[in-house]
Amino acid sequence: MTDETRPHEANDAEGRTPSGFADDRGAAPEPSRPDFLPAGEAPPSGGRPPHGDGWNRPGDPGRPEQSGQAGQPGQYGQSGQYGRPDPHGQPNPGEHPGPADHPGPAERPGWPETGEWAARSGEGGHDPGQDPNRNPGQGPGPAGGWGDPSGRAHHDTAIFTTPAGPPPPPEHAFGMGPGWAPPPGPQMGGALPGGRRGPRTGTLVILAVVIALLASTLGSLGTYLLTRSSASGTDPSFSLGKPPNGSSARPPDSIAGVAARVLPSVVSLAVSGGSGANTGSGFLIKGGYVVTNNHVVAGAANGGEIQIQFSNRKSTPARIVGRDPESDLAVVKPDDTFGAPQATLGNSENVVVGDPVVAIGSPLGLTGTVTSGIVSSLNRTVQAGEENSSDTTWFSAIQTDAAINPGNSGGPLVNANGEVIGVNSAIATLGRSLGGQSGSIGLGFAIPVNHARRVAEELISTGVAKKSRIGVTIDQTYQGAGVRIASEAERGAQPVEPNGPADKAGLKPGDIIMEVDGTVLQDGSELIAVIRNKAPGEKVTVKYQRGGREKTAVVTIGTATAQPSPTPS
Repeated sequence: MTDETRPHEANDAEGRTPSGFADDRGAAPEPSRPDFLPAGEAPPSGGRPPHGDGWNRPGDPGRPEQSGQAGQPGQYGQSGQYGRPDPHGQPNPGEHPGPADHPGPAERPGWPETGEWAARSGEGGHDPGQDPNRNPGQGPGPAGGWGDPSGRAHHDTAIFTTPAGPPPPPEHAFGMGPGWAPPPGPQMGGALPGGRRGPRTGTLVILAVVIALLASTLGSLGTYLLTRSSASGTDPSFSLGKPPNGSSARPPDSIAGVAARVLPSVVSLAVSGGSGANTGSGFLIKGGYVVTNNHVVAGAANGGEIQIQFSNRKSTPARIVGRDPESDLAVVKPDDTFGAPQATLGNSENVVVGDPVVAIGSPLGLTGTVTSGIVSSLNRTVQAGEENSSDTTWFSAIQTDAAINPGNSGGPLVNANGEVIGVNSAIATLGRSLGGQSGSIGLGFAIPVNHARRVAEELISTGVAKKSRIGVTIDQTYQGAGVRIASEAERGAQPVEPNGPADKAGLKPGDIIMEVDGTVLQDGSELIAVIRNKAPGEKVTVKYQRGGREKTAVVTIGTATAQPSPTPS
């Protein structure tokens, strides 16, 4: 209760009347709970004590009980009734003890001086009509209020109707002392200091919902943190989902489509012999024969063994049908082909620079390896094997940047239609002086399939391949443009073979051959490679210089059965 007049709100009337509240005259008027003043605490200046003075506290010496039985401190009366103002304005017996029974302000430390409990409307008077807390019929004046601790009447006490706070102490409850109940506040529906009201029910409901949501969120977060392993970074609930639907089908002209068609025709060869073991590749042609490189199977020429493995991983022994060291080609025959299809042979004359190609084989023993690239050059002169040995080979190759490594030798180089256009035979290396790099550096070479076709046919038919010749000896000391025919005999061989293809075309010793079928020659190796790639009986156009004058001749390629040598016979 404050010192300023405040009408009761509607909720001030809510509550219940504690049982046992009846005075001597019967039913008790509807009481109201006055505020409590904690023991020993003085009210704030200019107002009443924080807990009011309407309830007498047990154990307060020198204070008569409110039931009309004065002089019994420390008790609430025999019936548990509290002293109340008379409805007619008469104080209850014992409610206002005299100065002799009740100490004055000077004798009660902490109580306000005279005048601080005066009525709001003026000293010595209170208008009951302006005090909504006063009971009807209560007259003005000192006799209508609760007892002032100083013994003087005041008009600050109202007759309450319905209690708006906790019930008074139960009957015969001893030892609870002053301030046994919590002071009125927002939780009791009372007023905050300064007359402000506490939070209403709707506010409390919203606050409860917010707290529940926050607790749920924190609980979920705690569960996640407990199930997540911070040390390893694993998450038991982590998932990337299912892979998307798709198909493994590819267009026939794609690299995958080409590889799918050609792979069943490609085989892997394992060769053992007196010179050691070797591996390589090959491809199946008509009649169940396998085309490969001569250097792949040369180790089995003198009693060695050849084992062929097909794409289905079935293996079978094989034997050599024929081999041509000069062209580095050979044909072997497996005991069984296990139903593998034959490869389709193309036309190497139709190949142009930039065509896409696919190389298939067993590099480093890795069977069924597919690499792709383009044709990076044509008519590239390649010398394979040691110079001046019986196995030295010169051929005019198809150059490709498709990766070719040791083990790819003898495998097919195919075009976008899946047709074989070359036989992979050699790679360029950086040489031993530069670290011995022997892997692919983007320079691979394949024997044109037209040349391989002819040699394979001859090996299968006769066991021996024909050697293409024009019957001239090359001057190895010449450093100029083109290839010069030797001027004198060397080792018993004439510069131009009598009645040979060159002699019949009109070429003479000392002539400088500049072009063959439009291919400009830079050295003797290129002339050898170009001629060996031609079939016997084939005609070529030769441009040459004699005495500073340019001439042209048509030469028909001849044959020879002699062993190959670094220079034409």
